[in-house]
Amino acid sequence: MVYPQELKYHREHAWVRVEGEKARIGVTDYAQKQLGDILFADLPSKGDVIVAGEPFGRLESVKSVSDVIAPVSGTVLEVNEQVMEHPDLVNLDPYGEGWLILVQMSSSAEIEQLLNAAEYATIVQEE
Repeated sequence: MVYPQELKYHREHAWVRVEGEKARIGVTDYAQKQLGDILFADLPSKGDVIVAGEPFGRLESVKSVSDVIAPVSGTVLEVNEQVMEHPDLVNLDPYGEGWLILVQMSSSAEIEQLLNAAEYATIVQEE
């Protein structure tokens, strides 16, 4: 599996693309493959506050319902409406069009607690 080097990863299979003081968040390729065909995305609303390590949404697939764990804390600036309408985008392009939310981070220091691509790949191999 491919894990883009420029991203940071949470051990619960979320990724973060840092954009200044903002963080674009999605689920990893590994996570979407484990879920199978995603049928529904339950995501927070603009203005909601998410907390690192806590669930901020759910993805429902033919196999199961899975919480999406926040890799960082912050305020939701944008929700990917395309994923709300076409949740299979998460399966098709998890690191691109299948992103979930954009947040204003409350502490960019939380990024330092996340994993790089090699560290995340090691965790996935152990599962």
